[in-house]
Amino acid sequence: MADILPTSLLEACVVIGASNEKLKEVLQVHQHGRSDDFTLLDPEVLQVHVPPFVTKEDLLSGSQTLSNFNRTQRRRSFIKKKREKPVAALERNNGNNDPVTEDISVPKDIDLIGLPQLCFPGGLQVVNESKADHFHFLVFTDVFGNRTYGVVVQYYKPVQFPEDGSRYQNVHVHWNLAKAPRLYAAVGICVISKYAYYNALKDCLSCLLLQLKSCRGTDFEDRVKEFAANVALVPSPPPGQLHLVFNMKPLQIVLPSREDLDSPVVDLDLHLPFLCFKPKQVLQIMTCILTEQRIVLFSSDWALLTLIAESLVLFIHPLQWQHTFVPILSRQMLDFVMAPTSFLMGCHVNHFDEVAAETDDLILINIDNGSISSSSSRELDIPDVPLGAAECFMSRLKGVQMHYDLKLSRLGSSTELNDLRMQRRQWQQRLNWQIQQITLELIVSIFREVNDHLNYRVFNSEEFQKSRDPADQPFYKKVLETHIFHSFLKARLNRKMDAFTRMELSTRSEAHRVKLMLESPRRPTMQEMALKYSSPENRCFKGISMPDLADQRIHDFPVSKSSLKKLESETALKIPRNPIKSFKLPDFPSPLVYHHVQSYYTECIVLLSKAVSSVPPESSALLARYYYLRGVMNMMLGKRLDALSDFQNLYKTDIGIFPADLVKKLVDSLAQEEWLQAEKRSELKRFISKVKKDNETGLVKSDDHVKNFALPKKHMQLEDFVKQIQESGIVKDIGTIHRLFDALTVGQQKQIDPETFKVFYTFWKETEAEAQDVHLPAEVIEHLDKNESVYKLSCSVKTNHGVGKIAMTQRRLFLLTEGRPGYIEITAFRDIEEVKMSSAAFLLLRIPSLKIKTTLRKEMFEANLKSECDLWLLMVKEMWAGKKMSDDHKDPQYMQQALTNVLLMDAVVGCLQSQKAIYAATKLAFFDKMKYEVPMMVPKTTSETLKHKINPSAGQTAPQAVDVLLYTPGHLNISEVGGGANPKLWCALSDGKVVVFDAASWSMQQNCIQVGTSKLNCMLGLEQNQVWIGSQDCTIYIINTVSMSCNKQLTDHRSEVTDMVIEDSNDKFSQIQAYSCSADGTIITWDVFTLKVKNQFHVECQRLTSLKLFRGTLWCCAGECIMELRKNGMPYRKMLLPDHPGGIAAAGFSCFQLFIERDQLWTASAGCGELCIWHVKDLSKPFHRIQLQDCTGVSCMIKVKNQIWVGSRGKSQGKLRGKIYVVDIEKHSVEKELVAHSAAVQALCSVEHRYVLSGSSCEDGKVAIWKVE
Repeated sequence: MADILPTSLLEACVVIGASNEKLKEVLQVHQHGRSDDFTLLDPEVLQVHVPPFVTKEDLLSGSQTLSNFNRTQRRRSFIKKKREKPVAALERNNGNNDPVTEDISVPKDIDLIGLPQLCFPGGLQVVNESKADHFHFLVFTDVFGNRTYGVVVQYYKPVQFPEDGSRYQNVHVHWNLAKAPRLYAAVGICVISKYAYYNALKDCLSCLLLQLKSCRGTDFEDRVKEFAANVALVPSPPPGQLHLVFNMKPLQIVLPSREDLDSPVVDLDLHLPFLCFKPKQVLQIMTCILTEQRIVLFSSDWALLTLIAESLVLFIHPLQWQHTFVPILSRQMLDFVMAPTSFLMGCHVNHFDEVAAETDDLILINIDNGSISSSSSRELDIPDVPLGAAECFMSRLKGVQMHYDLKLSRLGSSTELNDLRMQRRQWQQRLNWQIQQITLELIVSIFREVNDHLNYRVFNSEEFQKSRDPADQPFYKKVLETHIFHSFLKARLNRKMDAFTRMELSTRSEAHRVKLMLESPRRPTMQEMALKYSSPENRCFKGISMPDLADQRIHDFPVSKSSLKKLESETALKIPRNPIKSFKLPDFPSPLVYHHVQSYYTECIVLLSKAVSSVPPESSALLARYYYLRGVMNMMLGKRLDALSDFQNLYKTDIGIFPADLVKKLVDSLAQEEWLQAEKRSELKRFISKVKKDNETGLVKSDDHVKNFALPKKHMQLEDFVKQIQESGIVKDIGTIHRLFDALTVGQQKQIDPETFKVFYTFWKETEAEAQDVHLPAEVIEHLDKNESVYKLSCSVKTNHGVGKIAMTQRRLFLLTEGRPGYIEITAFRDIEEVKMSSAAFLLLRIPSLKIKTTLRKEMFEANLKSECDLWLLMVKEMWAGKKMSDDHKDPQYMQQALTNVLLMDAVVGCLQSQKAIYAATKLAFFDKMKYEVPMMVPKTTSETLKHKINPSAGQTAPQAVDVLLYTPGHLNISEVGGGANPKLWCALSDGKVVVFDAASWSMQQNCIQVGTSKLNCMLGLEQNQVWIGSQDCTIYIINTVSMSCNKQLTDHRSEVTDMVIEDSNDKFSQIQAYSCSADGTIITWDVFTLKVKNQFHVECQRLTSLKLFRGTLWCCAGECIMELRKNGMPYRKMLLPDHPGGIAAAGFSCFQLFIERDQLWTASAGCGELCIWHVKDLSKPFHRIQLQDCTGVSCMIKVKNQIWVGSRGKSQGKLRGKIYVVDIEKHSVEKELVAHSAAVQALCSVEHRYVLSGSSCEDGKVAIWKVE
């Protein structure tokens, strides 16, 4: 059995008090002088109790019996030898004359030298009358920033001495009441833990006090030891929704779990700051924390100092305070406030004036009177939290009930103490959850747009600040310079899925989702412009909004009914918390001896095993927590293999809480006999091998350094220029950057000097800033769509519609008339018929003018643009060409790319300021050139069938191949926010990336879920909120579709996973099974609920590529053959490639489809453009062949209604393109040839037989949405 519980609640239990000599002196002075004044005494460590309290060695040595556990346990002292040991802690040996053994060591987390001062921060005093017990809380931080927590109780005991003058012993002997008045001395008991369980440990100490006050003086040390030994048996709960409950008579103690690995333990009352301060003051204090001020809290109540400080630090989660954190300073430690660095400290309010006079620039927070001030002579200078976020925060708080007495008014009286405590605890947990959501929403609102300015490890802080409202800039200026913010940036850089990311995604507006997809240059939309100049109430941060893709949206796409409901603006606060479950530990063993402790752990395992067997299949998260706890208990019993088996099940069920370090230590501790037993258990053997391999490999530390953007200082070749432009955030696409490089180096050596780049960058940013200042009148804004932005505004020019400025949005040109501002529509880009440059006569001059002919007006629009005419001609023609391509190909990305090209043209002309500037700008006219160089006509059939295109590679530097597509239908669970109830499209891209779209609006819901780093081969959607993904790295990754996280992995395959299929069952009581296959011919049958292997067999073949299940038999495509197997793996039939020299035999089968109702099997090959149709009853040769015109190879095919959709590559208009053939099953003829991808189609999926989605390889990287007829 292991000696120390690895996740024990208790680190140490320390008794602090005055030494016997000091107390005796005070007693004698008081006896003779009858003085009522007592000087403060120096507290000392009297006892230290640490695990292990029970060891097997004690049993073997015979030093432990059933009755003397506490009497003979080794005393473990942590006081350094160089310091004189307290007499009281060493002389007592329970009346025995045997010497006391010492085990002298100092744990790294506990400083016993300074602990007495912290346990008695106001000093230890002897008094005439007993005082009420007093609790307070401590936080210890080591040099690495790791925190340890302490809960201290001070209670008063009578000071006693022997009547006969014998040696004074630990203040526990009988009084002669007639000779002396009674005196009381404070004794402190401090429980130290790695976990911040303030309320739970306070309850434990309250139970201990009941025992101590009723016990005889000689039993004091034994009771404290027994208490410490009991608490040491309690494990801390793993992260998740499982709380632990244990009995500490007369109370039931609850240990709440953390929400996840990155979340802190919350076991305190988070509403306390709101009872002491107004919401506006709380915001001021949070600002002080975020700006890393030197903060000192004051209170007359020591307990409040730590609780308020901890609550305030929790309010900024997931940002973390990284500086000195000492919530309680004793009177001897007041000079700590002289530290020059940032800190958060607390001390007694009596020292307020002393601390204030000590040094300048301290933020002084008086908890008792709710005031915030500065130690400087000047007024308090704390920047305001951004207005919108602050107003929303205060608005949210108005709806929160923070007074428990108001709830009690409607409840009946309960006579059960634990019932009353449970009611209060449940109320507090709900309140804490509300407060956490409100403060998290505040943090998200403040930092939501940070990601928009983070490009390739470079954060452009200057541009981020410029994009803020002027009134908010002082706040951001200070915050952006802090360590807190830099760590936050690192987490964003590493795409950390923490609380911030989850809320940011769930509350992201539809407009913002679309904006991220289309990569539009930063300009305020009409909606944002209207909001900017509206009343402050309307600027309050809202939750999610309804999807709106305007004319880009597919209105008839199937969506769940819930997606059509109007969601409230407060959705962010209505995120449901997962239901809480509790596990009750058995009663503590008595007496605490080895056999009884072993029985205690055995009983824990029995209870956990019952819990495991009773967990419903859909509650895999709860099951994982039980595995975790049972694994720990098996470790304590010395059952290492059973513990490893539990941790192996945990690894499969929820890798998010897998204790890797603990399991590595467990593997290293295996004895030779255990190794031999593990060798006989194949699954356990593989698991151990994986743990050892991970241990040897180690974790490669990622480069998470974030640097501020800086302009280049040396000449740049193309490669350096690409990197610099990407880091600047101007554009990410490599092809566009190459064209920009050509434009800036026209007529010179192919390199760019720092000055040219600086001028170009400055012009780009100034143009961006000017756009932020554009203020359109309300009567103009109402003519534009809410998502439109003004990207270019001309100088004031004369036109045939009057004098004004020409404005360009992503959809149209309009004239902003001067004088009385008005709106005159010039044209939408799709309505343009002709654009040309002309000249108008003015006196003796010819002034260049721009003429635009549209389909909606007979007369041409003419504007005398003078020197701007050439540039506007280029820009309008590029936007016109981009819009035409966008409409023809149903791809809004083209329009956004054209818009980027236009803005780059403008910046290039502004940068070069020379005769060659316009010629240089033509290098960026990508779409205008394309319409002349390449036939852009989209075939009529393609145009009629194609509905829309989306780009999963948005935000990437180059297109990524779409390897797999999966559609999952929506459902009516309205509790899911952020479109969670809507149908989803899952796109597997290169290197283990998965992008998720909301299929109701085609907006990107999740821009990247990383599952490994290898190519993904297959995906499978299950009803249990799961998506299984098979990878080339031999792993099946399981994504939770609610949390959008991957915490489960199946690692039983030894080769790349190539396909998966689910077995449909009409019997609701039967177990659901899934089948997966790997390239080496292995097929595994899985229990979907338990994730356990039910069966495994091997198929002899060169490479197993796909798997299908029809009427109880498995059909396998193995390249050179197609096999039919029984579900147990027994071969049934085998179909070989037909003898066809130069045809399909050269490449093998690439895919197949079965139509059992028609007794047909359809096959295709990657090496030729031919479909073969076979009779299922006669697989000797195909009875029919369908030739696919201009097809060079088939990669995939699916059945939709009475059609087969075939994805392939083939020739179109003389070029190799991605082609889709739609084949009629009955007529055996090709109905349609569809061409919308510039590269091979390699993924197809059906959407409820109404739409087909196609994905192409990396040259194109788009997903096309087709209508099924």
